[in-house]
Amino acid sequence: MSLSQNEIRARAAQFAKSWAGHGYEKGETQLFYQAFFAVFGVPVRRVASFEQPVKCLGAKRGFIDLFWKGVLLVEQKSAGRDLKKAKTQALDYFPGLSDKELPRFLLLSDFQTFELTDLDTGEEVSFALADLPKHVERFGFITGRERKVFKDQDPVNIEAAELVGHLHDALEASGYVGHDLERFLVRIVFCLFADDTGIFEPRGIFEDLIELRTAIDGSDLGGWLTMLFQTLDTKTAARPITLDEDLAQFPYVNGTLFRDNLRLPAFNSSMREKLIEAARFDWSQISPAIFGSLFQSVMNRDERRNLGAHYTSEANIMKAFRPLFLDGLRAEFKKLKDSKGTRRKSELQKFQDRLGKLNFFDPACGCGNFLIISYRELRLLEIEVVRELIDYQRDSFGQFSAPLDVSSLSKVNVDQFHGIEIDEFASRIAETALWMMDHIMNVALSLEFGPYYTRIPLTRSPHILQSNALEADWSIFLPPAKCSFVLGNPPFRGHQWRTPTQQADMERIWGTAGQFNRLDYVTCWFRRAIEYAALNSEIDIALVSTNSITQGEQCGILWPWIFSKGVKIIFAHRSFQWNSEARGKAAVHCVIVGMTFKDDIRPTIFEYDHVRGDPHATSVGRINGYLIDGPQYAVPSRSRPPTGRLRMTKGSQPTDGARIRAQGGGYITRSNLIMDEGQRTEFMARLKSDLKGTGHDLKDFRRFVRPYVGGDELISGNWRWCLWLKDAKPSELRASAAIQERLARVREGRLLSPTPSVRDFAKLPWLFTQDRQPDTSYLALPEVSSETREYIPLAILQPDVIASNKLQMIVGGGLLYFGILTSAMHMAWMRTVTGRMKSDYSYAPAVYNSFVWPAMTRLDESRIERLAQAVLDEREKFMAQGQTLDDLYDPDVMPEDLRAAHDALDKAVDRLYRRGGFRFERERVEHLFSLFDTGSAPLDTTRQESVRRRRAA
Repeated sequence: MSLSQNEIRARAAQFAKSWAGHGYEKGETQLFYQAFFAVFGVPVRRVASFEQPVKCLGAKRGFIDLFWKGVLLVEQKSAGRDLKKAKTQALDYFPGLSDKELPRFLLLSDFQTFELTDLDTGEEVSFALADLPKHVERFGFITGRERKVFKDQDPVNIEAAELVGHLHDALEASGYVGHDLERFLVRIVFCLFADDTGIFEPRGIFEDLIELRTAIDGSDLGGWLTMLFQTLDTKTAARPITLDEDLAQFPYVNGTLFRDNLRLPAFNSSMREKLIEAARFDWSQISPAIFGSLFQSVMNRDERRNLGAHYTSEANIMKAFRPLFLDGLRAEFKKLKDSKGTRRKSELQKFQDRLGKLNFFDPACGCGNFLIISYRELRLLEIEVVRELIDYQRDSFGQFSAPLDVSSLSKVNVDQFHGIEIDEFASRIAETALWMMDHIMNVALSLEFGPYYTRIPLTRSPHILQSNALEADWSIFLPPAKCSFVLGNPPFRGHQWRTPTQQADMERIWGTAGQFNRLDYVTCWFRRAIEYAALNSEIDIALVSTNSITQGEQCGILWPWIFSKGVKIIFAHRSFQWNSEARGKAAVHCVIVGMTFKDDIRPTIFEYDHVRGDPHATSVGRINGYLIDGPQYAVPSRSRPPTGRLRMTKGSQPTDGARIRAQGGGYITRSNLIMDEGQRTEFMARLKSDLKGTGHDLKDFRRFVRPYVGGDELISGNWRWCLWLKDAKPSELRASAAIQERLARVREGRLLSPTPSVRDFAKLPWLFTQDRQPDTSYLALPEVSSETREYIPLAILQPDVIASNKLQMIVGGGLLYFGILTSAMHMAWMRTVTGRMKSDYSYAPAVYNSFVWPAMTRLDESRIERLAQAVLDEREKFMAQGQTLDDLYDPDVMPEDLRAAHDALDKAVDRLYRRGGFRFERERVEHLFSLFDTGSAPLDTTRQESVRRRRAA
């Protein structure tokens, strides 16, 4: 009886271990290939011969190391020898072979490396001995089983999701939609995965069923799939004896995956081909952790255009649970592994028992990414534990007295993982993906210790509840006494973007009092997790959030409540870019916060250089709501700047009636005092026409059309224009119909305003309702700027440029102000305390007012001014070539010379605060906090006492 692929794979793993480090051609080749062919259950002498004589080129006589006529030729070398020369030597044998003897496959090896060439297809593959288990299917010709040729290999996860997406679209177009479609596709994905990974044995039986047993027109495919699903949900003993033999070979799966009956999909030939195309794909390479979210995204055409933008990368998930539990468990295991005492075995057993009792809870699990990878890492750790324990079962000769029962080696199982997900489809994907990961880890266990086993039929299942996590009773779903860790990535949604349902959730969790409605939606999970963990103080928490909850006003609202409950931050990843690894990256900036009720902690902060790259870990004494080592208080809003500093104000606001409600409903948008470039050109042409014969000179009227710049205009370089009629004479206002028409619309729009002061300005339509325009140069700072930028682009503008209300101004602020406020020091403060517009920075004067300036001599000021001018000079070089501030401050393409100028300025400003400078942004913020006096009662009692004593002195 031939071996199954799973058994072959397990044997290959043992073969690779046995021959690791060997490599003498003359003495070990025959032993090597006798063992190699035994992996496949085929005696080598039955099919091949060693040292086969053959005439080579040049009438020389040679000897083929191993020769299987018509099938395989092997050229073996000692370890480390050049296989290129071996290939030349092997090909020299071919002229001496008859056509019938010519092999299809050529294998070169130095014992530790294999190079296999299919001479019919030209396909070549090279791999190490240790990787033989991954490539056993390439040697299917030894057992007579042709290797499956896969159409798509790279990148496997996205390719697979797209294949499922094509099938989804075809089914949806046929009218097969809704719940049935979602459940049907989940089942299909499981079958595809099972067909290529050994859950179905022999491999490929699902693909064969579709290709060989169903009609080409697809008319009976739905019926066959329905029978298959029923078979997979029926115990072998309970199946009818008349069951088709191709269906009968499928295993009993159990679980809930195939339990319910679905409506029968009606396939056609095109839809059948899409399913066959998906079946030909190599699903053994799929990562269940990544594929789940990609699979979900195929259900939505809009999301599919940005395929992969919404799934969580494994690297980011690891940032959450490594410091939460994995690093601690691995450190504990290392200590046990390295111990030499008589209790080593029992302590290792206790440790494994504890791994099997840990319970993980993700209350916003989505497609299960956090749970799946946590499960994988726990199983991998357990395999290392088993590796240590297994040695205690060997005798004095290193052998086992009885074959190992691999199924008894693992105590970690999927029912230790719990999740709540509001979307039914995502919850089913999470459940299925956990089963898929379970199978992958069982294969890994088998390859390590053999023989192969699988947990089919499924006897234990993950606990995935389809419900609104903010309505469900967590304590009933998973009693706190049984929970070990709460972790996950709940949804982000600012208060201005919430749906009515989400608003109802906010009020259910936070109530309606105070400022809690200003918090991000994600904070609902923070509160519920903390209240849940309060029922079992041994529970640790790690949640991902948008970084806005650790900045600006939200920090002062959320964290005082959290800390008042006795919670401490045990670790924190400061702001970093939450990028997907797939096409269509989602540039979201997040934090990860680890929290605990325990007292004996050593907090760690993970800091990123410009929110990218690998973090730097620093142990600190405490972590506050800003995710720095500092006291637990929020920076209060200040209405005035530090003593001796210029004030910051907004620019001027036109309120020109550009958007008014129409009579039939809706709104009309018209340009009145503000114009873009095209409208300005048109206006100037009309103005020229209007002024003919009036005695007015067009040159005098040009002063009324001024550049008008807000934050968007400043950064993009697409400046607008405005009618600035502040100094216009009545006769000049009456001279042009173009001016009169615009002023009439301004008057009309202002009269419709609900604000009394705006309605009063209807009498003065030629004036802005708020005029703060200076008569001298000013420093301009955009009110809103992208969080992806390392620097907010500042500029010094002249008084003829009208600043809009979307621009912050410091009148008279020259090079010194530019240098200090564009520095990394001020940018670090801004990122910490500013508010947000969506995810972008929303700069307000309060940020500037609370910023602590350094003490400076006149010499220091001159140095900063000189370096600030160098930054402006570098910018001007590029802007003269048509580059914009948006171009120049894109962190991915920022010109090297401009970055160098900023770096020089940053270092000079840093040294004004501390001679040694700063390594990370967090150090800058912590230093500023140490200089900052809130002027109010902070939460930190140590600081309270310090301030009290200082004031008393």
